[in-house]
Amino acid sequence: MAVGILLVGGFGTRLMPLTRHTPKPMLPVAGLPVTQHQLAMAKNAGITTVVLATSYLSEVFIPYFGDGSAFGMKLLYAVEKEPLGTGGAIRNAADLLGRDESIVIFNGDVLSSHNLRDQINFHEKNGADVTLHLTRVEDARAYGCVPTDSNMRVTAFLEKMENPPTDTINAGCYVFNPSVIDSIAANTVVSVERETFPKLIENNKKVFGYLDQSYWLDIGTPKALLKGSRDLVNGIADPLALRNVELASHSSGALVMYGAKVDPSALVTGGTAIGSGSIIEAGVAIDASILGDSVYIGAGSKISNSFIAAGTKIEANSQISGSYCENNEVTSLNL
Repeated sequence: MAVGILLVGGFGTRLMPLTRHTPKPMLPVAGLPVTQHQLAMAKNAGITTVVLATSYLSEVFIPYFGDGSAFGMKLLYAVEKEPLGTGGAIRNAADLLGRDESIVIFNGDVLSSHNLRDQINFHEKNGADVTLHLTRVEDARAYGCVPTDSNMRVTAFLEKMENPPTDTINAGCYVFNPSVIDSIAANTVVSVERETFPKLIENNKKVFGYLDQSYWLDIGTPKALLKGSRDLVNGIADPLALRNVELASHSSGALVMYGAKVDPSALVTGGTAIGSGSIIEAGVAIDASILGDSVYIGAGSKISNSFIAAGTKIEANSQISGSYCENNEVTSLNL
């Protein structure tokens, strides 16, 4: 049906300090790496072969995901020696794939619950060169703006602007005809958003938009990442990946991964996710936060709207709000 390329090579500068030692696609949301949620979406749409296009801290992906067999998938890895932009990364990764199926591109910054299988079907029904997932937002100024005609054919691809002509934006999931990928120069820095898409439209190629208003979130900032995790825990976003992992408990207010221990007197609320192997002592209150694996929270501590990195130990009676914590370092997130 289709194969996939997942773009996971960015530096995650907007997510600092969370990405100081962890690439953004491996940051935990709802107890699992962002990438695992995206792979679950791909598999749900019938995609079982995916290339991870990596660069920054690429070595952390393979020990976790391996060849993909544990996830019922075939995973391949394309490592960029130097950043090649979105187009260059796609072209580089596609060298590991055949050319007899549509190729779906996933953006590592996005959590989406849209109907990917339907997007692929729409693409193939139209014999499109490229089909972009589009969504509507209240303020389109921060996104690529994508006007379409009555048949959903894309008429322009406009990068961020102060007065966008439409509220329909590029949601970052693309279905490509393989021939379009082969037209991208190899080993060259190319942006599909600034170069490939505008050129295709200029040359009257068949570029379509697939409009789907399901849950969608750019998780490129600490505030958005925390929201994305809460939305998965609370079921606002479709938590596909959580259906195939062992959990200690999952309610509308809290997700506790298998192997974590939470004292019965602790209060965990607000869509908080607690990673595997973590220990939460008596009288602790945690709200709207992400705790990585093997975190220790001492008795009587209060944690809210914060990201606690894996392996971090929080002393008893600590009070942490709107912060990133790693070992003994606490950094405000300015949420």
